[in-house]
Amino acid sequence: MTRSSGYILAPLVPSPTLSSEPMNLLPDGLIVVVKRDCPTCALVEPLLLELAMGRWPLTVYVQDEAGYAGSLPGGVFDDTLEHSYRLGIEFVPTLIRVADGREVARTHGWHRGDWREISGRQDLGAELPELRPGCGSKTLDPGIAEDLLLRFGDAGLQSREVEVGDAEDDIEACYDRGWSDGLPVVPPTPARVLRMLAGTTRRADEILGLVPPDLAPCTVEKVAVNAVMAGCKPEYLPVVLAAVEAALIDAFGMHGVLCTTMFAGPVVIVNGPMARRVGLNSGVNALGQGHRANATIGRALQLVIRNVGGGRPGELDRSTLGTPGKYSFCFAEAEDPAWDSLSVERGFSPDASTVTLFAGEGVQGVVDQKSRTPESLARSFALCLRVVDHPKLAMAGDALLVVSPEHSRVFIEAGWSKARLREELARLLLLPGDEMVVGAGGITEGLPPAVAGTQVPKFRPGGLIIVRAGGGAGLFSAIIAGWAASGPVGSTPVSKEITA
Repeated sequence: MTRSSGYILAPLVPSPTLSSEPMNLLPDGLIVVVKRDCPTCALVEPLLLELAMGRWPLTVYVQDEAGYAGSLPGGVFDDTLEHSYRLGIEFVPTLIRVADGREVARTHGWHRGDWREISGRQDLGAELPELRPGCGSKTLDPGIAEDLLLRFGDAGLQSREVEVGDAEDDIEACYDRGWSDGLPVVPPTPARVLRMLAGTTRRADEILGLVPPDLAPCTVEKVAVNAVMAGCKPEYLPVVLAAVEAALIDAFGMHGVLCTTMFAGPVVIVNGPMARRVGLNSGVNALGQGHRANATIGRALQLVIRNVGGGRPGELDRSTLGTPGKYSFCFAEAEDPAWDSLSVERGFSPDASTVTLFAGEGVQGVVDQKSRTPESLARSFALCLRVVDHPKLAMAGDALLVVSPEHSRVFIEAGWSKARLREELARLLLLPGDEMVVGAGGITEGLPPAVAGTQVPKFRPGGLIIVRAGGGAGLFSAIIAGWAASGPVGSTPVSKEITA
């Protein structure tokens, strides 16, 4: 197993190697699959003796009780559910007709006409009601489907299993093998990985791209393994996949985000119906803890970079101080019809679900509880944005301005769109070139030599992103500085549509 693709098979979860060949059916006969606790199975039980005395041999597979199986004609206790799995049973009772070793007819539940036609007994069940629905097969019980696929089928997983000794603790085994970001991870057993993969329609072996810094191929399965470790639910997987794909877009510069000595890490901003569907927080404490989707989606992306790409702190990850956001930094925008959402601003349909990645640092609070006009509040925002990276640095970094609902109300009620606010901030953040001279001997870092007497924009074009998020109470907003640098290096925010 390599560090990028393996997962643990916990010692207490047996996984016998059994044949994945289809069942060898009798040349001719009837098969009935039942379980004791199904009322419809109890309803048809008196008919089994009639079927057993007919012209075709009868086999009755019982899913849940050996004693019950022994009391039925042709009864077989399907204790491992192998027979039910290979027959593809989804409901009980199920009646199957076999001819020349092949299934030729099937029905489930009780339907008098179907049972008579399949069994060839036109008098069957005259005393029973015309029809009754069946019950769900035990093969569909939670956790059972994945186990059956692993034991009797071809799961198609490519990752090599790591056997953990009986005396080993699963959590500690993950630490020992270097798979953790410092917090405990969920051991990615094959069954858990299969459940995670059920969250997407994409093939497990689909390659998303090459993950830096090692440029290791990353498949959907490898993302699923790390999503399990991060604590994701299967329904989060499409969001994680989109975030990984966004991180691999050249413009984002994931290799540079890792290697820079700056504070940056990927900030994941989610827009659209998917954000609401999976429960991503855009409200109270949106940038903080307490919401599983926010915490685990952002963490899964970081674990993919670590475990697939090899981006470990102290190795290729060279941040001088780092930021707690490098564990996980993910939130949804609190969309308001009065303001274009981030995804719409970036060219997507209002109905699209997207992730946007921003190479962000820590959270800088903006406290303005006095401004009652958009002009005044915009001036407050501009003053706070001026200090991003350093008051005398311009076009050296981007910024993500997170406007709270109470602050956004000041602009919305005055008829200001996001675009209007951004234009005003750009005007207020034109800085005197003479003041931008910093460094030894008056060298201007990152700026053209001839800046004296000119006005310099604080941020490069497109370098200021505005989103709306936060609780409904509190005149507080936030600034997240972004790593842009100058020249060919740095990171540009990127967006990716989420697909199932």
